[in-house]
Amino acid sequence: MKVYTKKGDLGKTSILGQTNVDKDDLRIIAYGTVDELNSVVGHVSSLTTNKDLIDQLETIQNTLFSLGSELASMPDVFEKLKLEQVGEKEITALEVWIDDQTGLLPPLKSFVLPGGCQGNAVAHQARTVCRRAERKCVTLAKHIDLRPEVIQYLNRLSDYFFTVARTLSRLENVPEIEWKPRA
Repeated sequence: MKVYTKKGDLGKTSILGQTNVDKDDLRIIAYGTVDELNSVVGHVSSLTTNKDLIDQLETIQNTLFSLGSELASMPDVFEKLKLEQVGEKEITALEVWIDDQTGLLPPLKSFVLPGGCQGNAVAHQARTVCRRAERKCVTLAKHIDLRPEVIQYLNRLSDYFFTVARTLSRLENVPEIEWKPRA
């Protein structure tokens, strides 16, 4: 099987249950941004040897793939696939991971900037791509019936990546960079 199909050469693609969708369709933009996020999550994972974080990030990657599949399918077709939908269980898992990590971090005294170590910077990149995916899904939800759990998951996930950025700095024993506003 060839990787290229040439079907997209004219700016069209298909989603499960619908053919000839423009590549700039809101669904395509939303699941494309989730796919981009998944790639950045893989980059974050490659920058740590912490098994707990690696396991969490792999779980998140699998969840994002399921979420992307939902966005890339007409609802009736997605139901027939019998894939698990992102829901309260995944949102709660993120909250537990955030709370567990936060308990090991010093309290924030100011806003922090991305950087200090590569893991921190890339985790912040994941956070910002996640926020963009969330915005794209909010826009999509104005045009189609999108389950609220999709947006809730992405909202919580961006908080998770903020916490992971701080955790990676701690694991590397690198101080966080505090924001110094101009007076």
